[in-house]
Amino acid sequence: MENEEYETIDLLEVLNAVRQHLAVLILCTLAAAIVGFAVSKFLMTPQYESSALMIVNTRQDTTANVTSDQINSATKLVSTYSIIIKSDTVLQQVINDLGLSLTYSELKDRVTVSAVDDTQVMKITVRSNNPEWARQVCDKITEVSPNVILEAVEAGSVKVISNASIATDPVSPNTMKNTALAGMVGLVLCLAVIFLQVMLDNKINTEEDVAKYLELTVVGVIPEYEGGKKK
Repeated sequence: MENEEYETIDLLEVLNAVRQHLAVLILCTLAAAIVGFAVSKFLMTPQYESSALMIVNTRQDTTANVTSDQINSATKLVSTYSIIIKSDTVLQQVINDLGLSLTYSELKDRVTVSAVDDTQVMKITVRSNNPEWARQVCDKITEVSPNVILEAVEAGSVKVISNASIATDPVSPNTMKNTALAGMVGLVLCLAVIFLQVMLDNKINTEEDVAKYLELTVVGVIPEYEGGKKK
């Protein structure tokens, strides 16, 4: 065990290697960022979302005063109503009414129903590469779902408080985010290659390597000249 040798990581050596390859490091980072930008901008299809808001009530008679218990009950009903909205009863009728060339499963994957800040308001969102298509489908869902919900639950009411609108900006891809992530990946990969080169380098290049690996004292260094200049 006394003769067992351990390879240690010389951080200074790694830093020196990074400094020597700084130009390559910057070029790799920029190249990866450019690739990420190009893929996001030209190869990925933009996706748009159209959303509508609906409010859930526990009773159909909305003229009477609403108590806090009724609001809490309506909040709990949002999760139940969201399941009904994404059911084939609602979405299949939407497909039939609009004449969509999608199956129920394909349309379901494009529809999201969620509660707004744990309130009795629920948000219906439809995603598509066509903003007008997303708006039409979202509007049709808000038109079809109230009757289906009332028939299934036999209590309460659902009303639209905000109609779907045409999205002007895509929600994905996020070009800036993808560009930054691609640049980070290029930077990390380049650093990993430099680190491996340092770890796998078993050559004696400097007088410090002689003292470190051979445990010998360096008496002197003979420089090599070529054409009158030191190599």
